[in-house]
Amino acid sequence: MNEISLHILDIAENSIAAGATRIGIEVVEDTARDSMTVAITDDGCGMDSEQAARAEDPFTTSRSTRKVGLGIPLFKAGCLGCEGNFEIKSAPGAGTAVRGSYRLSHVDRPPLGDIAGTVFLLIASNPALDIRYRHMSDGKLCELDTAEVRSALGEVPLDNPDVLEWLRQNLIDMENDLHGGATIQ
Repeated sequence: MNEISLHILDIAENSIAAGATRIGIEVVEDTARDSMTVAITDDGCGMDSEQAARAEDPFTTSRSTRKVGLGIPLFKAGCLGCEGNFEIKSAPGAGTAVRGSYRLSHVDRPPLGDIAGTVFLLIASNPALDIRYRHMSDGKLCELDTAEVRSALGEVPLDNPDVLEWLRQNLIDMENDLHGGATIQ
């Protein structure tokens, strides 16, 4: 995967497959520390320590459609290859947390990519799911929590076309405001 946002999408899809009803996505950029940290958390079924360790192995997958699972192993390799860190924490019944970091200025660090589009796609294709998105860049913060949006909307569903358009544009505007109109690479 050539963008970090695609890793986020893949891991969030794993969370959905694990029965998650709430997913947290957090991106923290800190130029003073030369770091970018990405965290995806969920309240899915979780894994025991042996399953969590196997999730890092590209030749282990719970899918029946193929014999390899590259999402988490590629994310881990990308983080470690860019002088970062990687960890996965999980417990049965308690969900899973995947966290990776990159040296922000590392020449091989992939671009963040279309994070607004990624978050929007997750929301639009899973309107019953609660997604909390936070992106911090050098102390500036943008965030969106679909549980709060759903509460404010009352009876209007998240997959209403007008709501979806507002969510899409809001995510784009937040990301533009966060970076002064420039797209983070």
